[in-house]
Amino acid sequence: MKPRIVDASFVTSASRIEEAPPESVGEVVFLGRSNVGKSSLLNSLTHRKNLAKSSSTPGKTRLINYFEVIYKDDETDRKFRLNFVDLPGFGYAKVSKSMKYEWQKSLNEFIMNRRTIRLFIHLRDARHPNEAIDEEVKRYIEGFIQPDQCYIEVFTKADKLKQKDVSKILKDHPDAIMVSNLKKRGIDKLERLVFDIAIGGKECP
Repeated sequence: MKPRIVDASFVTSASRIEEAPPESVGEVVFLGRSNVGKSSLLNSLTHRKNLAKSSSTPGKTRLINYFEVIYKDDETDRKFRLNFVDLPGFGYAKVSKSMKYEWQKSLNEFIMNRRTIRLFIHLRDARHPNEAIDEEVKRYIEGFIQPDQCYIEVFTKADKLKQKDVSKILKDHPDAIMVSNLKKRGIDKLERLVFDIAIGGKECP
């Protein structure tokens, strides 16, 4: 098969799980610290310049954003549909404790109860590969992930590193994917891996 993303469009934003679209197709969840380059990656992955919009204030967006993504197999012309789910960035939000609690509660309910999630993509900044908050998120997801779900780590801004630093990250995280939105590095690999796992049923790395 030769699958590639041929179309992508914004569906809706939700502040809680009740506002989410019906669980009808497989979903790929993108999560990561604010300012990790999540919007840029979504735009690169879907070949759309302005599909996902980044906030000028890191941590400000507290909505779950849904995008419909269409893959096409060039060998058969068959099309496949997925939802990409952009979760709010974590780590920077300057909000009240009560608001942060409600926000976190909504995210927990979504992540743990949404049965159509096939893949969690955890974005990590390659320049800061060992942030404590990223390790906490990794343990958190590994604590509840279901057998039919996968978790992968994607390190962004890889073009900012020397090769020895890239090699060290891959030694510590052998299944991770290194990407650069600027250099378009690793984008095609990630595009195919998302298809293979979320649609093709490939085993987790």
